[in-house]
Amino acid sequence: MGEQESAGSAEAAKPHKSVKGSKGARPESRLALVRRARRINRELAEVYPYAHPELDFESPFQLLVATVLSAQTTDLRVNQTTPALFAAYPTPEDMAAADPEALEQLIRPTGFFRAKAKSLLGLSAALRDRFGGEVPGRLEDLVTLPGVGRKTANVVLGNAFGVPGLTVDTHFGRLVRRWKWTAQEDPEKVEAEIAALFPKSEWTMLSHRIIFHGRRVCHARKPACGACLIAPLCPAYGEGETDPDKAKKLLKYEMGGQPGQRLRPPSDYPGRPAAPLGAAE
Repeated sequence: MGEQESAGSAEAAKPHKSVKGSKGARPESRLALVRRARRINRELAEVYPYAHPELDFESPFQLLVATVLSAQTTDLRVNQTTPALFAAYPTPEDMAAADPEALEQLIRPTGFFRAKAKSLLGLSAALRDRFGGEVPGRLEDLVTLPGVGRKTANVVLGNAFGVPGLTVDTHFGRLVRRWKWTAQEDPEKVEAEIAALFPKSEWTMLSHRIIFHGRRVCHARKPACGACLIAPLCPAYGEGETDPDKAKKLLKYEMGGQPGQRLRPPSDYPGRPAAPLGAAE
């Protein structure tokens, strides 16, 4: 997947699906699509200048483990679980030697704890045996670890190593399809098509901005269209609540006046930290 700095110019005349998708609508050109996508990205950057990974971590190993645990649960629940986990097993060597049942009990709050414990034991042993106890900084190495696919690998590369990557989770896929940047459903095909719209240097932060927007405003069941600051650019405007007052009540996390997902958020985060596991939330 190469960098596409001139995505617009090379294929400017190539027709793309109409933004509105209505019968008889004029197809959107490739150049128009690129320009619209990049404008949305710029608008999101203004709305979420503090966008960041919403998993607490202090090392590549911690981020790798937290990302594996985040499958089928919230980042909040992972962040509430990992302090005790990393206190018990601070290194890959420690985790590889863990008693499976003890490990399962520590990660139980994240759900699917038996399968996740198996992945953590396997990836920790692989890090110990094949990578000298260090998390590798290459995608082709990361995806060989148990429980690690492209999404997890890109999270780790982008946020622990500064290697640009797109994180195609459910929020990312939902929003880029709503915005008609792609019609693909397969995550790898989505990743390839969106990568072609942006400079490589934008990939990691683009992922954070889209995921932030999906969690806070552009929800799956009832998007808060009337409170969305990029609504004028959105071809799916009107799928959700358009009344501004009603839409405002649908906002989540810091935009809705509630705590975020991190117990230790970045210093520029405008919301409140989340509560530890067992505390009143």
